[in-house]
Amino acid sequence: MTAMIQAQAVDRYARCIEVSKRVRWDIDKDVIRDRDFDFGKTFIPDGLSRVDRLDFLNTDDKRLYSHIQGRTYANMFGLVERFICAKILELSRDHFLGDQVALEALVRFSDEELKHQELFRRIEQMIARRMPEGYRFLPQPNEVALVVLGKSTWAVLGLTLHIELFTQAHYRQSIDPQQHIDPLYKDVFLYHWKEESQHAILDELEWVREDARLTDDEREQAVTDLIDLVVAVDGILQAQAAADADYFQQLAPRHNDEENARIAEAFLDAYRWQFIVSGVLEPRFAGVLTRLITAEQGQRINAALAPLMA
Repeated sequence: MTAMIQAQAVDRYARCIEVSKRVRWDIDKDVIRDRDFDFGKTFIPDGLSRVDRLDFLNTDDKRLYSHIQGRTYANMFGLVERFICAKILELSRDHFLGDQVALEALVRFSDEELKHQELFRRIEQMIARRMPEGYRFLPQPNEVALVVLGKSTWAVLGLTLHIELFTQAHYRQSIDPQQHIDPLYKDVFLYHWKEESQHAILDELEWVREDARLTDDEREQAVTDLIDLVVAVDGILQAQAAADADYFQQLAPRHNDEENARIAEAFLDAYRWQFIVSGVLEPRFAGVLTRLITAEQGQRINAALAPLMA
């Protein structure tokens, strides 16, 4: 990197530290505040759950649907933050004896991701106490992390930026505007969003830094790795959508076979939208990715995404 670009990067790392200090929050004091979830209210908003496609569901069914999806939505963030934290800690080693501003920014990033994992573990415990038995969250965080971390750093950082950008978009566009959803559930993602904002900046900085070290052949393999990771994420979503549809049908067994099939399709469609498509459509993600790859590599990625985007 040129001296000007390096100076700009240092300034962006420093601003992330400043924001980290300013928005720092505590799970009990700021988020939970001795509250519990109100199961008379919706958890995840319709814009994310896409429940409006299931016009045969009554009000109680729609609320149950949102509770199941909301539980999985929170658990998915606890899952991905396991590998994100591990990768960021690994990257911080590059700065141990170098840029101490970048090092502090990444250490703070890792610390916040550990806190987020604890938050989502707490949320799962709180929801589990109130919902009937039978819910299963299938992917195991350590197993998923081992698979993800086996891919190139370039691909992991691309996936991570994608995740942290759609997290922000979901909160701003779907969760924040809603007044009828459960206040505690809404606050979980308000405080999560506050710290994810600077994480995305650090993801981009580290992704560009990693890209500058790659040869053309290494970048070609990294693109393959990124495609493989998206396929793996979709596999997780397919399995979890099927499990959640089964759980919904156990708790609301009055639907016929055609309706149950539509419910199962709706769970998968919603999860693909939430965890893949909405991130791909984020202009900032597309802009960074386009700068780093060739047109031919972009075509490979688009071809892999096409069935999911449909």
